[in-house]
Amino acid sequence: MSLSILSRKEKEKAIRRLLVQVPPGEFVNAFDDLCLLIRDEKLMHHQGEFAGHLHCQKYSVPLCIDGNPVILSHHNLMGDRFFDYQSKLSFKYDLLQNQLRDIQSHGILRNEVEYLRNVVLCALKLYVNDHYPAGSCNVLRKTIHQKEFLIACIEDHSYNSGAFWNGLWKSKWIFQVNPFLTQITGRVFVQAHFFKGVNLHLQLSKDLKESVEVVNQAQLALSFARLVEEQENQFQAAVLEELQELSRQALRGILRRDLPVTRTLIDWQRILADLHLVMYPKLGYVIYSRSVLCNWII
Repeated sequence: MSLSILSRKEKEKAIRRLLVQVPPGEFVNAFDDLCLLIRDEKLMHHQGEFAGHLHCQKYSVPLCIDGNPVILSHHNLMGDRFFDYQSKLSFKYDLLQNQLRDIQSHGILRNEVEYLRNVVLCALKLYVNDHYPAGSCNVLRKTIHQKEFLIACIEDHSYNSGAFWNGLWKSKWIFQVNPFLTQITGRVFVQAHFFKGVNLHLQLSKDLKESVEVVNQAQLALSFARLVEEQENQFQAAVLEELQELSRQALRGILRRDLPVTRTLIDWQRILADLHLVMYPKLGYVIYSRSVLCNWII
């Protein structure tokens, strides 16, 4: 159906639906392409702002405020604005223009939970700096039913639209501040998109639940960081193992085609060695770098 014969409400619905499902790292490009089809600047700007706000929450878009990394998500929403605990600023973010708008300063309650948040953030930064070449992390506070929770968010990505691929790694970890034992729930998520000649999407995720003993705040922060490292390393190793098996299955499928009869033996060891050399040149580095994993998946 031609977009020109749609009503305004139908156009709004179609634009919003298309923009909301745009993969990470491709929102601005998709918006520009859609503008060429719609040819209604006011309509596109309005829908682009709305969809961009949702895109930031869905894919944990990272920013930098006063030299500190900030990860946008629904966890640090304040109405239709985002709040950063480090700078104590709330703001609106225009994804299309990459601009902060309507910046306001806020005060926060400096209590034991706020001190613990800073301690956990310091421990998490050490882990992120060791495992992510360009990663960001945040630790947020949230009160739910008069109970205080800490929410740790990690994000790293490798976007290369010029080579027709983009990849994102993100995770979040939530725990309540309890005196003796705290339960930590987490979710690790990877998405990759390849769009040269085909449109291939890959999404992987894992939900986790673990408990950590609480002795003091410093011990809790270190135990939490170790737990995150252990669980994310296990997830990454499992992803690599599955991808290797997928590659082997693809190779077997390719070799099912008819082969010429030459009466010569096939050197399988050399073929497998060449395959690993071509497909896994960064496998050693991938264990260290989460953003390279997104690259390697493609």
